[in-house]
Amino acid sequence: MMNVSSLKTAIFPAIAFLALAFGSLQNSAAAGGEYSFKVQNSTESVIKQVLVSEDGKTWSKFNIGSGIAAGDTVKLVWDSSTNSEGCKQWVKAIFSDGSGSKPKTFDFCDSNLVIEFSE
Repeated sequence: MMNVSSLKTAIFPAIAFLALAFGSLQNSAAAGGEYSFKVQNSTESVIKQVLVSEDGKTWSKFNIGSGIAAGDTVKLVWDSSTNSEGCKQWVKAIFSDGSGSKPKTFDFCDSNLVIEFSE
């Protein structure tokens, strides 16, 4: 029969191992998660394009389908190919009449980020 001291010696390392293993699984799930933000269109025009740039010079488009209607708020998800980019990005919108908003920087590491276009 095992005494209490021997039982503690056997169980505590096993519990510690399981805790570490579970913590690692949670971290890799978070690391593999998607990065997203919301865009709120507070204008009277349809947003036809949402453009982002890490350096403010070279712009890439988000796929927003046929656009974001006036008054709508949509969730946009970053492509996993951008995961190595920095959190701070420039953003601007192109509207249905061809005009564009002024570029602004945002911190996309903010999990509650909502970008409002109101121009």
